[in-house]
Amino acid sequence: MDPLDFAVPLWAWFALGGAIVAMLALDLFLHRDNHEISFREASIWSLIWVACGLGFGLVMWWWQGGEVAATYYSAYLIEKALSVDNVFVFALIFTYFAVPARFQHRVLFWGVIGALVLRLAFIFVGASLLETFFWTAYIFGAFLIYTGYKMAFRHDEMPPPDKNPFVRLVRRIWPIVPRYEGKRFFTQENGRRAGTLLLVALVAIEASDLIFAVDSVAAVLAITTNTFIVWASIALAVLGLRALYFCLAGLLKRFVHLHYGLAFLLAVAGAKLILSETPVGKLPVWLTLSIIVLTLAVSIIASLRATKDQDRDDPPVQPAPAG
Repeated sequence: MDPLDFAVPLWAWFALGGAIVAMLALDLFLHRDNHEISFREASIWSLIWVACGLGFGLVMWWWQGGEVAATYYSAYLIEKALSVDNVFVFALIFTYFAVPARFQHRVLFWGVIGALVLRLAFIFVGASLLETFFWTAYIFGAFLIYTGYKMAFRHDEMPPPDKNPFVRLVRRIWPIVPRYEGKRFFTQENGRRAGTLLLVALVAIEASDLIFAVDSVAAVLAITTNTFIVWASIALAVLGLRALYFCLAGLLKRFVHLHYGLAFLLAVAGAKLILSETPVGKLPVWLTLSIIVLTLAVSIIASLRATKDQDRDDPPVQPAPAG
């Protein structure tokens, strides 16, 4: 029997869901004053989220054994790595719309909730397709390989955030005031309810995450179709996305080669998914985990070495007008 086919009792799903809701509630309570997030605070929270993610792997090891834990860690690491690419996009959106620093956490908080809901839906749909129709593995695999190619060679081809179809749709169906009204997403304008620029920024974040959600869920499903492992690894990685942004926002210019590593991992995930429906079969879990760790280490070290002489005291780039 495949060790990844273990039965998950209903209480385990409720326990995981309750823990996620509790962590979100704690995060919202501690940031209810909409203060600007310092690097020190973001670093502490990043360590907390990473500790939760790694600790859950130990729970899986105790509960179901080493192979299940290794599978979870593989899924968690690839989702965590792909989250870094989200950070690049978040920085672009916040700069483009000149979102005040003290409200960025609020936008990301609701953006993360949307990301969790979206990924949960994709997980069950994707897992069901892969288990019902074997040929969907070829489609998902080809999609991941193509996405890896785009990330490696067309990484900078991103249209301005206000050109996103979802952002343009919101502007068409809802009146938008060209300003911020504190932390509010909505305000009153001429007796009508209207959205603020903070709402536009949130829509841009959610719309950009739609593509990331498809990529990341497909990549994790290439590792395992066990929905409990997939959901746990993705949720615990995404929960730390806000803190990760505030930690890395000022260091993004140093990760010049990281997108090549992420592109390679997407291509490997695609190839793994295709091979799983051939006589080759599924690649060993230890091999997958080793490839992920080695690729991330090489791409990060290469990036830091390539930018070691870069002037870190450059004045920050001023945000573009909100438009």
